[in-house]
Amino acid sequence: MIKYYEIIEAPIITEKSNKMIEASNTYTFMVAKKANKIEIKKAIEEIFNVTVLRVNTINVRRKFKRMGQYEGYKKAYKKAYVTIAKGEKIDAFTI
Repeated sequence: MIKYYEIIEAPIITEKSNKMIEASNTYTFMVAKKANKIEIKKAIEEIFNVTVLRVNTINVRRKFKRMGQYEGYKKAYKKAYVTIAKGEKIDAFTI
């Protein structure tokens, strides 16, 4: 059995993601690196009880960051844009 909570790691809540929710009912999630679109769709439908219309994924590269004398990299991750049916919503994104 696939563990859906291992596929969906965290919601991404930014200004851009909030605008996408309002404009096109598209939600943004940080997902497991090895997850594919079908697994992401099933996980979102099971966890949040919504109808998923489309899933787009992107691999975000690691970024170099410097804070004073310390420097390093932010970790790389996979991001999923999930479009759900009109009239439905995910309560995890409301503040």
